[in-house]
Amino acid sequence: MVSKKISHFIIYLLLIVAALFWLFPLIMALVNSFKTNGELLTNVMSLPKSIDLKNYIRTIEKMHYLRSFGNTVLLSFLSVTLIILFSALAGWKLCRTKTKLSSAIFSLFIFSMLIPFSSIMIPLYRVVLAFHIKNSLIGLSFVYAGLGVSMAIFLYHGFVKGIPIDLEEAAAIDGCNNLKTFSHIVFPMLKPITATICITNVLWIWNDFLLPLINISDNKKYSLLLSTNTLFGQYSSDWTAILSALILAAIPVIIFYAIFQKQILKGIADGAVKG
Repeated sequence: MVSKKISHFIIYLLLIVAALFWLFPLIMALVNSFKTNGELLTNVMSLPKSIDLKNYIRTIEKMHYLRSFGNTVLLSFLSVTLIILFSALAGWKLCRTKTKLSSAIFSLFIFSMLIPFSSIMIPLYRVVLAFHIKNSLIGLSFVYAGLGVSMAIFLYHGFVKGIPIDLEEAAAIDGCNNLKTFSHIVFPMLKPITATICITNVLWIWNDFLLPLINISDNKKYSLLLSTNTLFGQYSSDWTAILSALILAAIPVIIFYAIFQKQILKGIADGAVKG
């Protein structure tokens, strides 16, 4: 019993150290966001002399926070909706269709996850220009959907394997076509994995900087991270404003994850068992 308690203590201690290690940059950003530029440049590790929200007020005005926040929410919503609609249908159909063609298409989706983004960045930009969707949040949402469907299809495919096909056969006997069977029988049963896919993709899109940087040059359509980037100057940067902007950009997604983390774990666990 004593050795067991000691081992548990060591494990929890290591976990606390690891958590502090990962949280340290965020804590330092939060602490330094309340300082003046003079305090920040003098001693990064010190506590602020006073808690003043002037930096945050100034940052909200400089980066047009509300507009950028709305753009990010709209982009995340459109992208995730496209990913879920396409991936759920594709994953279900590919799982239920037992042909060589179906297996080949599914394998193509799986192999596409192995391609590094840096190798397709320039061709992707050319495609964006060819379809005239540069500086379009709707167009960018289709780009995110194209990049995100492979993993989502893989997860849906594994989850559908655990759904009894007898339910779909019974629906067909009752006169339901494929679309009705999917919308009324299958999709409601995909709720756990759908929540996982939704949350993980929101986190990805919200925190992504490179794709918006490539595709969006109109500052009125900037995401939160692109607006933060405008605070960096060529010869000097307003570091207190930058740190405040990073905290403001991180707070919504941290709250979002904290609320829905149980759904993420449940969806992954259910998918592992069913798959």
